[in-house]
Amino acid sequence: MTTFKKSSKQKILNFLLTNVGDIVDSRQLQKASGWAAEWARRVRELRDEDGYQIISHKDKADLKPGQYILLTEKRKPAFARGISKETRAFVLDRNGFTCQSCGMAASDIDPFHPDRKIRLTIGHIIDKSKGGSDEPSNLKAICSNCNEGLQNTALPKPDQIHLLSQIRRATVDDQLLVLGWLEEKFKKLKDK
Repeated sequence: MTTFKKSSKQKILNFLLTNVGDIVDSRQLQKASGWAAEWARRVRELRDEDGYQIISHKDKADLKPGQYILLTEKRKPAFARGISKETRAFVLDRNGFTCQSCGMAASDIDPFHPDRKIRLTIGHIIDKSKGGSDEPSNLKAICSNCNEGLQNTALPKPDQIHLLSQIRRATVDDQLLVLGWLEEKFKKLKDK
């Protein structure tokens, strides 16, 4: 007889399905996952990709950070799961495959987990709980660290004058590197 090991995602789903409608916290989910390092990503996959109606403090004001509720066993149909793959691709490309909070790029070394690379997801500028939409204009590329609040201390975006002054102060080699990066980033616009 062959036995199959359950994935951390399946373990989390099983735990949530036995606690439908109950508030569960991040520690319980991490434990249910078998202490998987990326348990929060598995929860997002269950919600965003698989259509399970898992809410958090971002969706319901009376939940505390780190609390979740699976509302029902029923999954949302694929067409009702919010952000399409096309929209995700558009937002990531528009944002240069760079986190709009901390500036890390996809595949950079994760400063919190040096054995891993940065992975980007899509975040809302105005949270859905505050009336924000899934329209591209309300979406931004964000790394999983910032999305989970590990880098809430991100610096504000520099204004044009500050940004240009920093580039002017840089070495010629660094200025050329910035120029090359900008030319590559905006190549599609330039070709139009």
